[in-house]
Formats: sequence, structure tokens, C-alpha cells
Amino acid sequence: MHSLDAGTLHLVLQQARHGDRASFARLVEHYYPRALRFALQMLHHREDAEEAVQDAFLRVHDNLARFREDAPFDPWFFRILGNRCRTLMAKRKRHHETFEYGDVPVDAASDAETDIPDEGFVRDVHQALAQLPPEQREAFLLRHVNDMDYEEMTIVTGAKGSTLRMRVKRAIDTLRVVLREGAIHE
Repeated sequence: MHSLDAGTLHLVLQQARHGDRASFARLVEHYYPRALRFALQMLHHREDAEEAVQDAFLRVHDNLARFREDAPFDPWFFRILGNRCRTLMAKRKRHHETFEYGDVPVDAASDAETDIPDEGFVRDVHQALAQLPPEQREAFLLRHVNDMDYEEMTIVTGAKGSTLRMRVKRAIDTLRVVLREGAIHE
């Protein structure tokens, strides 16, 4: 079972907060597909995305007893996941700045590991998303892929609503231009 209605989700959260392993497993099962999709779109590498999701669930597990029952779970969870993604992006950037790869493209090994199809519009969208600065990509994904409102996004990112609205707008503007240019060049 992947989908939990709001009432069931609340009950599962309560049980998981009190140490019920089966309930926590249901939470993982419910959130894993969305979490992995978000992490893949943020990080563009399956191994990094899986690591970020796994780390996020470990942190949730370790801190679930302190989670406020009256607080919405989604923003709290995606804030943890977003932080793990940003940490891995910074780690990868430091790694790439430290090592020289000569004539081998930095992402050559990871190209075969991506889940992005080799053809069509979906690939173009993923490539366009990859061109966005991380803050804009994160804001766009939270708003338009994970359907969060700006209040929830503020909880996830720590940024003000006006800043998030601008990031989403700039992301959309950039995506429009990049996708139009891609269509023109074909």
C-alpha cells in the first residue's frame, strides 16, 4: 500500500512516533516514491538521490518522537530531505573541485545511471531543470511537483515566501526559454 489518506496518515504517524516499526515502514513506503523523485530531480544521480532519501528517513526515524503532532509532516520531512540533498550537492562540488579528471567528463560515469530517458520531452525537461540554480530548482520542484503551498515551502527551505515566489517565477521563466530554444534547435 503506497497511498495513505489523511486520517490514516495521522494515525500511522502517531504510532510511528511511539516506536511502532510497522507504522514507520508504512511511512517510508508512502513517502519513498515522492522523496526519491524529488531527490533525483535535485541531484541528477541515482546513487546520490538514494543516499539522500535514506539519510532523510534515518533522521526522521531518530527525531520522530520530537515531531509535533499538530504540525504538518510533509514540510518537516521535505526540509530534512532538502537539507540532505544540499549537503550532497556541496560534497559533490567539493569532490569535483579537488580532483582533476583530465579528458574524462566529470559526469561521464553517472550518465549511464540516470533515470532520465534518452529521448523526448521528459529528457528535455530534466535537462532544463538541471540548468537551474539549486535554489530555483528546489523551489520549483516543491511548488509544482510536490504541490506545496508557499507556507509549507517556507518551512522546508527557511526562505521567505516572497523569496520563494521569485525563485519559482525565475525558474519558470528560465525553463520556458530553455525549452523553447531546445525546440527551435531540433
